[in-house]
Amino acid sequence: MSHHEVRHAEDRTTNLTSRRAFLRTGLAVGAGALGAGLLVNGSPSAAAAESGDALTKGDAAILRFLAAVEILEADLWQQYNELGGIQDWEVPGGSGNKAYTEALETMDDDMPQYIHDNTDDEFSHFKFINAYLDSKGAKPVDLDRFRTLPSSKATGARDVGRLTNLMKLTVDTSWYTRYRSSTKNPDFGDTFPQAVPDLSKGKFPAIPRDDDDLSPQKHIQAIANTAAFHFGFIEQGGTSLYPALAQRVRNPEVLRILLSIGPTETAHFQIWHDIAGDAPPLTDPTNGLTFPDLNSKTPSELFQTSLIMPEPTVFLKRKFPIVSIIRPTETEGAAMGALKALKDDGLFIGQPRAFFDVLGKLAKDADAARRASEDADAARR
Repeated sequence: MSHHEVRHAEDRTTNLTSRRAFLRTGLAVGAGALGAGLLVNGSPSAAAAESGDALTKGDAAILRFLAAVEILEADLWQQYNELGGIQDWEVPGGSGNKAYTEALETMDDDMPQYIHDNTDDEFSHFKFINAYLDSKGAKPVDLDRFRTLPSSKATGARDVGRLTNLMKLTVDTSWYTRYRSSTKNPDFGDTFPQAVPDLSKGKFPAIPRDDDDLSPQKHIQAIANTAAFHFGFIEQGGTSLYPALAQRVRNPEVLRILLSIGPTETAHFQIWHDIAGDAPPLTDPTNGLTFPDLNSKTPSELFQTSLIMPEPTVFLKRKFPIVSIIRPTETEGAAMGALKALKDDGLFIGQPRAFFDVLGKLAKDADAARRASEDADAARR
């Protein structure tokens, strides 16, 4: 059913509010139940956490790659928050941009709060992982020497060096249809159509580059729409990366870290998946970028905006019954795959070769981590 055609403006606010309330309460209840289950079933004790046992080389490599990814995420979310979020003591910096914020709020009145909270979460992730690495005698990750990319010149942004570039993005929106398919899974090599084909073909800003980008109205709205789909792209990546790398972890405490941080990425993704469907259809008069009416596209089951829960699909082997899952979760080459996706997104346009060398080494080391059972299998062979 097309809610762009049948729902009135006042119904839209009510529906969004009810969906937000469901997501908040549902995620909170689920997290609480999961936490209780871990305690009952014997999660690592506080004493174990302070045991001082050194990390294996592989576990340290996995944590270091995740710390690097979270640093990059924090950098891009910081830019979004400076212009379209809430600037406060938790996430300082910037002063907001009225036109950009209003365009974001076209999709959801709570958009600034969600951007703020996502930003705060990503900072907490990399700070914790780095602190944990340091506590185990492993080297934390520091990418500060690569903070050389230019900032937006629009009102509200700070003029500081950045790690990521949000002004020339090529956004893969196939994540949107991937989670609606009941017959395909990227772990089987399947591919999926783009929700917004134009975004995957050009280089578009997701933040205003300067104040000239604040008009005409359809142009700044297209920039906000691009951001909305980019939010989903980024957070679905984290949603898959943590379970993919968790399969290579040895230490139960390191596994606990990945199993505890990973679901927060899924919580972020669920919100952004919902909001992306509310991006208003339009064509940007300055560059021809078109956002289609998703509810009018076919097949409807791949584009209907209300279908935000992961559709059951094939998993492990096609002979098994379909099941609702995160996808992909294939562990082979997961880190290098994640790095390639971020590079293809255009996030690193302007970075020097040394930057890619550092990230490539971190990803390669994470992918080389082996479970104890894999070592045993290799020894038997």
